[in-house]
Amino acid sequence: MDRWKSRTALVTGASVGIGAAIAKELVRFGMTVLGCARNVEKIQKLAAECQSAGYPGVLIPLKCDLSNVEEIQSMFSHIRSQHKGVDVCVSNAGLAHPESLLSGKTSGWKNMLDVNVLALSICAREAYQSMKERSVDDGHIINLNSMCGHRILPNADIHFYTATKYAVTALTEGLRQELREAKTHIRATCISPGLVETEFAPRLYSQDPVKAANIYSHYKALEAIDIANAVVYVLSAPPHVQIGDIQMRSSEQVT
Repeated sequence: MDRWKSRTALVTGASVGIGAAIAKELVRFGMTVLGCARNVEKIQKLAAECQSAGYPGVLIPLKCDLSNVEEIQSMFSHIRSQHKGVDVCVSNAGLAHPESLLSGKTSGWKNMLDVNVLALSICAREAYQSMKERSVDDGHIINLNSMCGHRILPNADIHFYTATKYAVTALTEGLRQELREAKTHIRATCISPGLVETEFAPRLYSQDPVKAANIYSHYKALEAIDIANAVVYVLSAPPHVQIGDIQMRSSEQVT
């Protein structure tokens, strides 16, 4: 990770869970991390914790609603003017609504598409343009995917969410191919965890706390730090090594 010291990373959804863990680890390795979320107060608190811990990097909170295209573009304009650009882009933000294919609300489907697919794609495009403008040829774009991007569980509540994650699988491989065609050494990777104990389930089943809690009661799930460690592993790979996807589950998870 030495070559990433003092370089700039954007981490979306950095206020809680996996995003917060990734942001904290990258700061610990000396990076300047631009953490974005709708709730910047939590990122400000995390930034203070990193500073108190004496980490060599710095965490800078950015407020952005990733379901709003104008806000994403405004954020990248701010990054360009205030921080020159990004060398690493970690699209972590994602969400799910329990909207089945037979009776789900269109608004819920659209929100998942806006955040899980469109925002991720816009961030990848803008990050690449930022790297290209500054002749950065060793950058890295990392998309947080899911095991749901590789298999379909018999659970109607997450079928549309699963479709958005299959899109992430296709988009990341397409991005890798386009980066090669562009004759760059910028890499594209997705990380596909199984069940991770975060705020994901409580948010998915916000109307049914018992059901949400039950999801994590069957076995030891992955922790946010496990995913952050995977991001560090990907960034630590030698520049000539292209890691396309990391699929990871709890050792007790069956599906």
